[in-house]
Amino acid sequence: MINIRCRLACALACAAVALAVLSSAHAAEPKKHQPATAPATPAAPAGQSLGKFDAWTAYISQDKTGKVCYLAGEPQKSEPAGFGRKPPTAMVTHRPVEKIDNVVSFVEGYALKEGSEVALDIGGSKFALFTKDDSAWARTSDLDRTIVAALAKGKQAVVKGVPQKGPPTTDIYPLAPALRRRSLIDKACGVKR
Repeated sequence: MINIRCRLACALACAAVALAVLSSAHAAEPKKHQPATAPATPAAPAGQSLGKFDAWTAYISQDKTGKVCYLAGEPQKSEPAGFGRKPPTAMVTHRPVEKIDNVVSFVEGYALKEGSEVALDIGGSKFALFTKDDSAWARTSDLDRTIVAALAKGKQAVVKGVPQKGPPTTDIYPLAPALRRRSLIDKACGVKR
């Protein structure tokens, strides 16, 4: 079983890469009444895009531990509208050098309430994710694989989080057919299903 601390560190590193990439992508887009946020300082090298599919983009990157491949998704809808936070992101990550694959994480874009869980619903399959700072993860690698299988078959993922301050949030991520294209990150990182 993968040590939770190792997974947490890996997921945080991947989240930093995704936020850096998504921040630069959002900076190039015209603004649509979004709250002002400070520019992101990249904590890891930006990833190279392997392809974009609807709201999901596949990336490959390199950090001090080796190759990192991940899918990063944006929600099609976030509620409540106008809630001040950084862009939320869903991710599926592979780190082959560390023998880690299919790690599911959600970066909520705000500080989550300490001790809270993030609720994930994929077509009626419900999962409780543990939280730390602004992100949420599955507790085990087996649960990661179960969630990835549900994501690949589902039409949408509904993610509900509770911030330290402010109202609860709901993000809706479109899934099909973009998540079925995770074969790009599988191939780039040599992950076999």
